Amino acid sequence: MSLPEKFVEKYQNILGSEADDFFASFKEEAVAAFRTNPLKGRQLSFENPIPNTDWGYYGKVSGRSAEHVSGLVYSQEPAAQMVAQAAAPAKGMKVLDLAAAPGGKTTHLLSYLDNTGILVSNEISKKRSKVLVENVERFGARNILVTNESPKNLAQTFDHYFDMIVLDAPCSGEGMFRKDPVAMQYWHEDYPAECADLQKEILQEAVKMLAFGGSLVYSTCTWAPEENEDIIRWLLSHYDYLELEDVPKINGMTEGIDMPEAARMYPHCFKGEGQFVAKLRDKRRAQPSLLSKNVKSYLKKDQEELWQTFADKYLKVKLEGQYQTFGNQLYLVPQGLPDLSTLKIARNGLHLGTFKKNRFEPSFALGLALRKGEVVQSIEIDVEQFKTYVSGNVLSLSKDYEKGWYHILINGNGLGFAKVTGNTLKNYFPKGLRF
Repeated sequence: MSLPEKFVEKYQNILGSEADDFFASFKEEAVAAFRTNPLKGRQLSFENPIPNTDWGYYGKVSGRSAEHVSGLVYSQEPAAQMVAQAAAPAKGMKVLDLAAAPGGKTTHLLSYLDNTGILVSNEISKKRSKVLVENVERFGARNILVTNESPKNLAQTFDHYFDMIVLDAPCSGEGMFRKDPVAMQYWHEDYPAECADLQKEILQEAVKMLAFGGSLVYSTCTWAPEENEDIIRWLLSHYDYLELEDVPKINGMTEGIDMPEAARMYPHCFKGEGQFVAKLRDKRRAQPSLLSKNVKSYLKKDQEELWQTFADKYLKVKLEGQYQTFGNQLYLVPQGLPDLSTLKIARNGLHLGTFKKNRFEPSFALGLALRKGEVVQSIEIDVEQFKTYVSGNVLSLSKDYEKGWYHILINGNGLGFAKVTGNTLKNYFPKGLRF
């Protein structure tokens, strides 16, 4: 790997005696890792856990495996996992992931929230927001809203709203050079400074959304001080109510440059790629939320009857939240959100299903979000049946079943709903996901 000459000069000056080990690490293979999903009711055992993490493991997972398709695992390299771990939101918090695609940090934050509170996951790129929606859906969370907005527009709706904001900012990507050498093509000596200007613009809107007493977690996948420590110093100088909190240094993480509270991840010290993380707190006294927590249904009478008929027959749990429709689609939206009418929404909460003529048809997302035991009737399929099902074919079962909807399970976790007639399990696996 041929690193840019100016990049080499820069980090020889920054790292001094460590520079040779740092540059040598670029000749090594990038470190792969994944997290397990605690929202899933059935867990599996995996080898090579990442020390000092709740759900992290070293190793690769196949995107076509039952574990991945059912949302039990999510691929995310170790350094990136340290961002949401530094945030570690408490249950019940209102959290914003401001630049969220493809969804690694969002799904990690959801693990901490455990289907409580609210997570607004935003991605300004429409194309990337579609990938984010797909990954969120697979993870099976019930307390998330996915938006496709600019930070400025979000700030107009969510004034001092969030208990925690996580910004993994667009950056020069130096920490990804080993994993994605194409990133080097975009790098030039002035690129970090250009990125810093954009980062400040985003942060100016982010602080408007931070509740009094809230926390702001800022991260990048670069080592450039212009985009890291310099940005934090800029924040502290412009917003005197913010103060730095310490990010625990684990697994070879090092202190920030002249900023011991922040954390850096270098591949010659930390088993992973490059990352910077800092956590700030709003020192102003927290104020109670004035938002109503009353649940209001926005369903027509016939829609409410169709949904309730389905829920009474097939579900053992009552899904808490606000029911809303978009056309003939039914969604479960988290409670306590402000008026969202001016925002572009990529996924308006958990998609429950579709109203059709005189019936309600459950969604794939609902089947992913529900656990075994939360549905009246289910069918467990094995790995060979899984391969047949995800390719779009019907399954022939070993016995006859009563006609109706069944929760499809693989390794004890949901894989959507399917209709069964006799010994035939019809295929409801989404066409766009088949392989």
